[in-house]
Amino acid sequence: MTLSSSADNPHVNTVLGPVPPDELGVVAIHETLLSVVPGAEHAFDLAVDRAQVFESVAAKLRDFREQGGGTVVDSSGMFHGRDVPLYEALSRSTGVHVVASTGMGPEGMLGGYFLTPQTNPPTPWPAERFADLFALELTAGMVVPRVERRGTAGLVATAATRSGMTATDESLFRGAAHAAVSTGTPLSIRYGNDAVSDLEVACTAGLPAGRVVVGGLDRADAVASAAALEVARRGAYVGVDHVGAQDDVHVADAERVALVIQLVEAGFGNRVLLSSSATGVAVGHPGNDVPFAAVLATFVPLLRAHGLGDDDVRQILVDNPAGLLSVRPPDRA
Repeated sequence: MTLSSSADNPHVNTVLGPVPPDELGVVAIHETLLSVVPGAEHAFDLAVDRAQVFESVAAKLRDFREQGGGTVVDSSGMFHGRDVPLYEALSRSTGVHVVASTGMGPEGMLGGYFLTPQTNPPTPWPAERFADLFALELTAGMVVPRVERRGTAGLVATAATRSGMTATDESLFRGAAHAAVSTGTPLSIRYGNDAVSDLEVACTAGLPAGRVVVGGLDRADAVASAAALEVARRGAYVGVDHVGAQDDVHVADAERVALVIQLVEAGFGNRVLLSSSATGVAVGHPGNDVPFAAVLATFVPLLRAHGLGDDDVRQILVDNPAGLLSVRPPDRA
C-alpha cells in the first residue's frame, strides 16, 4: 500500500500494512530480526536455514509479547539480511507488529556501486539519488529478491562513521532526511563522533528534529558529554538503545537508568526511547544476543525501583514511539 492510500488517517507502516498508532503497544524501537553480513549468505562455510531462523526469531518475539511487548522495529535498513517475507510470517505467527526500515550506512558498509558510480572522476552518490531510492521503499514497497516490491518501510535508518562523518555519510544523511520529509516518515540516525552535529546535518533538509531519533546515546562518550540532554533540547528523540549491553563502548544499565531519570526530571520524558539493539539471528558475525524483552523484563523494573512512575513508563514505551513512527503528510510534520 502506498502512502497516498492512507495519508489522511494516522498510521504506522508495518510489514503487514498500515496500523493505527494506538495499536502498537509497547515498542522496541531499535532491534534487528535477521542480520547478515553482506555476502555472507554466499559463503561456502555458512548456511542460512530459513526454517531454523524462523523458529529462533519467533521464540524471541513470543517472549517479547508474553512480557507485554507489542511492536518490534527492525532498524537494519537495506542489504543486511532484511527479509520482508520472513518478517511478514513472523508477525502473523507471533502477533507482534514488525516495522521494517529502508536506508543504509555508514560509508564502510556500502557496496562499491554506491561509492564509485560511473562518473569521471568517480564520485559518491549525491543525496538526491539516495533520497529517491529510500522514498520508493517508503511508498511503493521494499525491494525483495525475485519480487519487484513488497510491503512498505516504516522508517529511514542511516549511520555515520564512528570516527566522524565522511562526505558519503553526509550525502546519506541528507538523502535520508529528504526521503523522510517527502514521505512524512521518521528518520533514525546513528551518530559518528558528534551526536549534535550529525543531528544538525539531518535537519538541514527541512526535517523537524521531532521526526528524528538519535540512536546510541547510551554510548560512554555520549553520556560523558551530556549529548542526550542537548539532543532532547533540540527536540529530537533520544535513543537509549543498548539496554543489557556489557561492553567497552556503552555504559552499564545502572548508568542508563540514571540517564533516563535525568532526562525525565529535566522535562524530557517525552523524548526518550528505549531498546536493546538485540539481534534475533546473526549470520557472518556474532550479533547481540540480548532478548527483545530485555527492556520490559529487566530495565523497567530498575526504572520503577528508582522512582519512575507508571505514566512516565507508558510515555517512554508506548506514547513516544507511536508519535515518532506515525506517518505524517509533509505539511503536518
